[in-house]
Amino acid sequence: MKPEVQEELQPLFDQCIQDAIDGRITRLDSLWPPVVVSSQGAPFAVHDLVRKWIETQRAETMDAEKAIAFSENLRRQSRWGEIDHHLLDMLKRELQEKYFVATGDEDDRFWNREYSLKPGIRAEEVPEPLLRFACYVAVSYKVYGLDFEYLDTNYLFGLVEKVRPDMVKKLREHGTGRLPLSLQKRKTEHFTASANDAFAVIRITARDNTEECCYEVLDYLCEILEQEDFPRSYAVEFKGPEKSYLPITGLPKKGINQLFACAVQYPGLHSLMERYARLAMRQYEQYTNLSDEQCALPGSFAVFALGMLGQEWRQLLWDYLDLCDDEHSHLQEKFLREYVKQFGFTADTVPVFVRGVLSMQNMKYSKDYAAWMANAESLDALLEAKIHLSETVPSGFSSDEDDDDDEDEEPAEETEASPEEVLQYAWETVCYVIWGKASAKGGQKVVEAASEELKKLYRQIFIPITKNLEGSGDLL
Repeated sequence: MKPEVQEELQPLFDQCIQDAIDGRITRLDSLWPPVVVSSQGAPFAVHDLVRKWIETQRAETMDAEKAIAFSENLRRQSRWGEIDHHLLDMLKRELQEKYFVATGDEDDRFWNREYSLKPGIRAEEVPEPLLRFACYVAVSYKVYGLDFEYLDTNYLFGLVEKVRPDMVKKLREHGTGRLPLSLQKRKTEHFTASANDAFAVIRITARDNTEECCYEVLDYLCEILEQEDFPRSYAVEFKGPEKSYLPITGLPKKGINQLFACAVQYPGLHSLMERYARLAMRQYEQYTNLSDEQCALPGSFAVFALGMLGQEWRQLLWDYLDLCDDEHSHLQEKFLREYVKQFGFTADTVPVFVRGVLSMQNMKYSKDYAAWMANAESLDALLEAKIHLSETVPSGFSSDEDDDDDEDEEPAEETEASPEEVLQYAWETVCYVIWGKASAKGGQKVVEAASEELKKLYRQIFIPITKNLEGSGDLL
């Protein structure tokens, strides 16, 4: 960026940085890499905003509360992986390089080296706000980072422990201290629990499987999630006396699964389960104790348990699938298969299925879907979903393929797809999940293999969206 342009944009950068601190930024969902907008409407790429903020950060003058607020609000509007390396580089510069000396092989990775305070520097000279921010970044790596990034957590905690071991110990044992004592620890006749907001972990041990026990546990979870500062990506580590799980093949056999398999048995708890789900569901967040392959939006297991009861929970399913994103939500694929297997492809279930397919990347094709779809009622329901496709596509859906780290103008160009092209891409995605490679070339193989009474319906399904628009005008 030319100096004169940078100088002209500086006031807009400053305003957007302040808005990020104050929580007043919003995200433009259609763009990648992620872009946020200031309160005055000025858009900035997240990585540009972080770099600009970091230029002004110095160990001696850092305000920990503002630094944490800035980073956390950007994380919520994009993702941790979009900002973490910038923050880590700043801490290397302002904490490690200013105050520590490294020993060991210079070719070793930074997390494999040993660090000690530089000669002449006393522990109390290292600014406390800088250490508090380092703890925030360390905890964020543990909560939001990839599996191997525990090394970054250990590296940062190792530096802090050299001068303030009490700070790290307090976080491990008590969290930030902002959570009320009644939520940090709770013990009743039915269960014991603890919650750590620094590490975003809720641990619960139930003594029985009664309705009273499940009620108390769910109510406790809701109380925690009603705390504004509790992380929205978190782990629930639940242990109960009986290991029973939701009847959905492929779901991880974790405690959170066990909890809702127990709770859903009691009709009196269903509204409380929905309350938990709606408090928990947040776009771009996830349960942190599930593997990357099994990642899921918080609230997923409550939604799955209720969704399998029938169509009275259709709106909850609908809202849940709208919030799922392809980076942090994969388990809905397991649910959708069991959902259709139980209820079939009907006028009620097909829109939910379509919305679910479009809520994730690369949902797997299954020949069972084609078999379950091969009847007039199901095909009619699919055609109706095609007519109303623009109402069914999740709000964050784009025709863009996964851009990964591609930069420059390409991602922006791909987002210029017309509404018709986006819908066509969405429809082809749905058809592929149902019929696989046979859906190519206008579903020719599917039509040829169909019975005479169903051929017409199949042909209508595979007509491109643009031709439907020319004929009916009611797809958009």
